[in-house]
Amino acid sequence: MRVDHLSFAAGPDGLQATADQLSKTLGTDSRDGGFHPRFGTRNRLIPLTDSRYVEVVEVLDHPAAEKAPYGQIVRARSELGGGWIGWVVSVDDLSPFEDRLGRESVPGSRHLPDGRKLEWRQIGVKGTQADPQLPFFLSWLSEASVLPSALHSEVKLIKLDIAGDRARLEDWMGGPVDSLMADLEIDWVAPNGQPGILAAHFETPAGPVRL
Repeated sequence: MRVDHLSFAAGPDGLQATADQLSKTLGTDSRDGGFHPRFGTRNRLIPLTDSRYVEVVEVLDHPAAEKAPYGQIVRARSELGGGWIGWVVSVDDLSPFEDRLGRESVPGSRHLPDGRKLEWRQIGVKGTQADPQLPFFLSWLSEASVLPSALHSEVKLIKLDIAGDRARLEDWMGGPVDSLMADLEIDWVAPNGQPGILAAHFETPAGPVRL
């Protein structure tokens, strides 16, 4: 189990402008990530070290966006001006989470600009929608060369500031956060309003950055 990526909703200037702003701050270029047909969204990816990335995502005028919880999450955050949506944890086997949540994971896919199709299964998006401090879970199905982890940069995610409750998160994830994600620091802040990611901290070639 590991933090796979962070999701950031595009602001009023749109996907490209938001991605450009974040890329400039972090000192690394974004890449066109393609279109999510099941969710009614599209994204750009900012690669990080350790096979991680930041997903900058925009909701589209598409029927799927009205029905899919993920499309609804992106739309709601963008209407507030954009910003952090949440974080996503990758696992090899989703069955323990399916058993605990009492439902099956659902398929996800993204059509890449070069025509290839990236596929995975995921579960827990409705949990994120109800309580943004909680990550959702995915298991990649596509071969390694297609995965976003194939992208690289010199920017490293080192810490998350999360407004929320550690015990609630550990119950959701099924164990102590420190042992499940030993390579990433999490600072807990008592929520004063909406729970969720308050900031992400990065080491960049130009020095530390807090977003």
